[in-house]
Amino acid sequence: MIKKEHLPDCPVATTVELIGSKWKLLILKFLLNDTMRFSELLKGIEGISQKVLTSTLKSMVEDGLVIRTDYDEVPPRVDYRLSPLGEKMRPLIEEMAKWGTEYKTMI
Repeated sequence: MIKKEHLPDCPVATTVELIGSKWKLLILKFLLNDTMRFSELLKGIEGISQKVLTSTLKSMVEDGLVIRTDYDEVPPRVDYRLSPLGEKMRPLIEEMAKWGTEYKTMI
């Protein structure tokens, strides 16, 4: 998790620091709908590599946006879902989707 003293003073910059990559935004978008397994995210997010998905999810778990649940099963099963903090991103992601849809109709 990023320590408070290392975060930018600007609140917008803080948000960008936490979710500013396209991969983080897309992961958030997918997890808004449901809890997902790693393989589902990998298949659903076009263009992301396994390595990038792994490191991005790890970062999002460390930052408190995503909860990772490991099940003691064979074969191993891991689920990802939004944390309560990540869930607070819902209005922002929904507005971004709305804006993107409107933009596409204007061009």
